[in-house]
Amino acid sequence: MTSEFRSTGLSPSAQESTSTKSGAAVAMMLGSAASNQVGASLATLAFNGIGPIGVVALRQWVAAAVLVAAGRPRLWRFSTRQWRLVFALSLVFALMNISLYTAIERIGLGLGVTLEFLGPLTIALLRARGAISVICAIAAAAAVAVLMRPTPTTDYLGISLGLLAAACWGCYILLNREVGSSLPGLEGSAAASLISAILYLPVGLLILCTSPPSASTLGLALAAGVLSSAVPFLADLLTLRRISAQSFGMFMSVNPVFAVLIGAVVLGQHLDLASWIAVAVIVSANVIALLRGRHSDPQSLERVG
Repeated sequence: MTSEFRSTGLSPSAQESTSTKSGAAVAMMLGSAASNQVGASLATLAFNGIGPIGVVALRQWVAAAVLVAAGRPRLWRFSTRQWRLVFALSLVFALMNISLYTAIERIGLGLGVTLEFLGPLTIALLRARGAISVICAIAAAAAVAVLMRPTPTTDYLGISLGLLAAACWGCYILLNREVGSSLPGLEGSAAASLISAILYLPVGLLILCTSPPSASTLGLALAAGVLSSAVPFLADLLTLRRISAQSFGMFMSVNPVFAVLIGAVVLGQHLDLASWIAVAVIVSANVIALLRGRHSDPQSLERVG
């Protein structure tokens, strides 16, 4: 035992502390992913009452409240260039969530989240490069082709919306790097979330006023906002202080798997074997790409709002 500790350069107490931190980080990452997908399933249950737009509006308002409280953006100090970046990020926020939730309404939770996950996967593949990355890209493309294969019930609009959500998440990753380098802390993300929430005020209030939701629908939508925005944001923030961005990105890969499982259990949405294999291929491609590209920016992998 003594020689083992000498070889690692850590005392028994230090190794135990490191192990505890790693275990806590894994638990938080899994909890964050589960919370995100449970929240999305609750949002789906609220669609019948206020539709995806109403649910997204409530989610954006919850996200803005959490992010503004955490980031405390000093808006009066932003330069013109910083405002341009913030506005661009706010538009991505707004479009990313509405495209995802509308896709989920049409093609189900598991498929919608898996397609959206192609956004960070694409960024990871571009960073990794090399022959293995090309193989991963081809495998992911084949998996998408399987998910999109023509059937009597194929919803091409829903699939297109899922791919739009993926493009938005990819743009978010790139924009968030610029915002993070231009503004300190969480000020940029908080400001963008606030603007996105304001953009949803007119349509959100119109829906809530013209079609007043029941208490259960409102509760589901608000719970979705907390579980899909507030809880993952806080959990991810704590996790990124304990582990590398590479590990964080790999554990993000459980989101499509959790989405498929929770969609089946909570919503009764079941995928066939071919679709399950396609989801597994996409998740595996992301893990391999992140193992190949070891210089990711932690904040660029994190999704908030």
